[in-house]
Amino acid sequence: MAAGLARVLRALHPSPVPVLLRARPMASEAVRAPGPPQDSPGTPREFGTLRLQWERGHVLHLQLNRPQKRNAMNLQCWRELRECFQELSQDPSCRVIVVSGAGSAFTAGIDLADLASLVTDLPQDVARRAWGLRQRVLELQESFSAMERCPKPVIAAVHGACIGAGVDLISACDIRFCSQDAAFQVKEVDMGLAADVGTLQRLPKIVGSQSLVNELAFTARVMRAPEALSCGLVSRVLPDKETLLEVALGVASAIAARSPVAVQGTKVNLLYSRDRPVTEGLHHMATWNMAMLQTEDIPKSVQAALDKKGPEDIPFAKL
Repeated sequence: MAAGLARVLRALHPSPVPVLLRARPMASEAVRAPGPPQDSPGTPREFGTLRLQWERGHVLHLQLNRPQKRNAMNLQCWRELRECFQELSQDPSCRVIVVSGAGSAFTAGIDLADLASLVTDLPQDVARRAWGLRQRVLELQESFSAMERCPKPVIAAVHGACIGAGVDLISACDIRFCSQDAAFQVKEVDMGLAADVGTLQRLPKIVGSQSLVNELAFTARVMRAPEALSCGLVSRVLPDKETLLEVALGVASAIAARSPVAVQGTKVNLLYSRDRPVTEGLHHMATWNMAMLQTEDIPKSVQAALDKKGPEDIPFAKL
């Protein structure tokens, strides 16, 4: 098997194969332990409404940090989320992001004190006023679209209330866990508007039931953790916030240990294929991998498997 793999890898890496394949190290050879990361992350940027902290190497923990307001998202928070994910998309030290909320709730949704400001200072002319309001809605949408487009996987760890814009936010994440006390609510109809920053577009693709999404969006009823698990909104329910964060960070650490070429390529192609026919997704995958199959991460990963090691033993380079 090793000889066959070697031939394949030499075809992909003709000059020369970066790692010599062998079934196991010779008895006379010392097995070299991986050194410290060459790309240790620096101090994360500070924000007014977000708290960023590196966890377990290349995992970034992002907290919504307005606990006195139940993490209600004011306009500053929307702007900072947009800027943060635009920057993290380009940060080679970041491989996975865990999003949680400080205090007693994940988020109470949009800060109602700022809601009126969306329609202030706009021109009186109906057309120009409508155009300006449309631009402001697009800016809010970008806060979560930037999260979805970020090539690094994003894990939502939800405890307590996740209301309104909170559902929009987690719908743009790749993985969702929650604690037993989590409660989800598409609240916008109670505020006299239709949800406009992603829930109506993303949630039906997540839960797979248009009827359920319609019910939640039309009535604003609360959905508890067991139902969120059964419908597929979350993939795990944990007993409390502490366990929730431990599990979320553990999964993030496992993802971060894998090849960033493989992980980020997987996210890009999952998103591309989500809204397109299978044939188009396969063609995109073939075009993607005609370059990415030439990565040095493949022979490194294969060699580690032959040496009975895990991905965490491989010092993958930055991407």
